[in-house]
Amino acid sequence: MQAFYADHFVLPLPSGHRFPMQKYRLLRDRLLAELPQVQLLEAPRASDGELALAHAPAYVEAIQNGTLEPAHQREIGFPWSPAMAERSRRSVGATVAACRAAWRDGVAANLAGGTHHASADRGGGFCVFNDLAVAARLMQAEAFRTQRRALKVLIVDLDVHQGNGTASIFARDDSVFTLSLHGEKNFPFRKVPGDLDVDLPDGCTDDAYLHALELALEAVEQRFAPDFVLYLAGADPHEGDRLGRLKLSDDGLEARDRRVLDWAWQRGLPLAFAMGGGYGHDLSSTVRVQFNTYRVAADYHARWQARLAARVA
Repeated sequence: MQAFYADHFVLPLPSGHRFPMQKYRLLRDRLLAELPQVQLLEAPRASDGELALAHAPAYVEAIQNGTLEPAHQREIGFPWSPAMAERSRRSVGATVAACRAAWRDGVAANLAGGTHHASADRGGGFCVFNDLAVAARLMQAEAFRTQRRALKVLIVDLDVHQGNGTASIFARDDSVFTLSLHGEKNFPFRKVPGDLDVDLPDGCTDDAYLHALELALEAVEQRFAPDFVLYLAGADPHEGDRLGRLKLSDDGLEARDRRVLDWAWQRGLPLAFAMGGGYGHDLSSTVRVQFNTYRVAADYHARWQARLAARVA
């Protein structure tokens, strides 16, 4: 299973900054040591043209040149630097590459990504460019160019924070369906309605969460027939997360991942996933949750390979 990383493009942050940048390298190290069936590849760099599929060119230029208004830069939560601009492009490129690999192989991943708070002309909440939106639009463009068909994309956003940026980008686009399960009282406090939003109370535990997910997937099936799935597998619903406010266990999050991957597998839908948020009091718990997502995904990738081999035979 191919997975794309960009953690070696280091985003310089001031001392004491609350964003856990090191988690990406820790995840890659653990995958390298313990899950050899995952092929780790450097993320390509998203081009201006690719970013413009979901973002205003003036915004892309401002990020590249460091000319964003200070208030908007503060809203992102990172200080500007050339490294910030480069890493943001690489994170988008990783999801684009994962989508192309998943289209071919069934399942693929971005070790970062899930930057769902970025809208067309501004960032926010540690999100600069919206990798999910760019990748969805690029997959649609490539499908139309090569197959002359309109690709329908389902975005399953299971980060604990609502994907307001993604919802705003696709608000008038019937070819992309946005599903979000998130904390009702958590950031962003002014949510942008998506196609299906499920608000969860503080302290939500495994059984209630998995029941809500099941009902949501049933509702999606009644309303939308996707050709491709983008999955944001946030670790921040975990009970040990300092920003999440939900109470899912390791087992609950693994069951969540397995349900989404199985839902796509049963319907023959290629799936690419990104990691989204994770801010554990103990960072090792975040890495453990994210590693478990890869372990589950690798199982489904193996199933896809068997299915594809049988078709060739």
